[in-house]
Amino acid sequence: MSESASYRELVIEIGREHAEALSDALLDLGALSVSVEDADADTPDEQPLFGEPGLTPEREAWTHSRVIALVDSDAQPDVLLAAAANELGLAHTPAYTVRDVADEDWVRLTQSQFDPIPIGKRIWVVPSWHDAPDPDALILELDPGLAFGTGSHPTTRLCMEWLEQTITGAPSVLDYGCGSGILAILARKCGAQRVVGVDIDPQAVDAARQNSARNQASVEYALPDDAPDGTFDIVVANILSNPLKLMASMLSSRVRPGGRLALSGVLARQADDVIAAYAPYITLSVWREHEGWVCLSGVAHAA
Repeated sequence: MSESASYRELVIEIGREHAEALSDALLDLGALSVSVEDADADTPDEQPLFGEPGLTPEREAWTHSRVIALVDSDAQPDVLLAAAANELGLAHTPAYTVRDVADEDWVRLTQSQFDPIPIGKRIWVVPSWHDAPDPDALILELDPGLAFGTGSHPTTRLCMEWLEQTITGAPSVLDYGCGSGILAILARKCGAQRVVGVDIDPQAVDAARQNSARNQASVEYALPDDAPDGTFDIVVANILSNPLKLMASMLSSRVRPGGRLALSGVLARQADDVIAAYAPYITLSVWREHEGWVCLSGVAHAA
């Protein structure tokens, strides 16, 4: 072990049925922190967890989960994991790896991992600790946080590029599943006259309000039950394919006749199913693909 390592990470890949229980057991046995990740992240098998509006997720972990436990450098990972496995009644101790974690300036290290992100023709997403590379560009100051959406994921990037290209004049915009508020903020900076952001997570709504205030962007935010009625010139939803299909009628009804709808959070192989779900209301097509994800867009049927 490196002399500079003050901590170690215990990395265990395990099935969904044991991930949460193993995490709890490791914490009870002295782990400093435990996180659960999708072992298939950034692959075609990635399975983001999502709760439908008004519902909680059916799954609390991924099919192939990765449990990461932070422990002191003098901890005995094999003993810790064996004890946790025993508490769960597992027949065998799961396979694991151990990696050193150096005692570093964690704030500096974390900030160094997030540089300004260029998107589209003139958009920059800039963390608060960085100067904007081009002060004349469309600048969104946004720090990585609990709410999804910093522009680094292909689906967020696709929606941002679509908004930059699509918004002309001063349209009204609905961002359904607003997360951090990044799309709503961008829509306002692109010239939208009225922007509404909706999310099922109160924490996301709070974060979006803070981000909008930081960016001096006037956006209305609400939970679904409190969202304003009416139609919008532009509706954008960056969620996931299954909830998007379930919400086809609702989302389509929020687009004024002749207005535009953009959907992302859809893998290329899922595009046809989503297009079919919206066919009775809006004819969608693939606007652009990036890293296996697509943005679908179309114009609402005339009344």
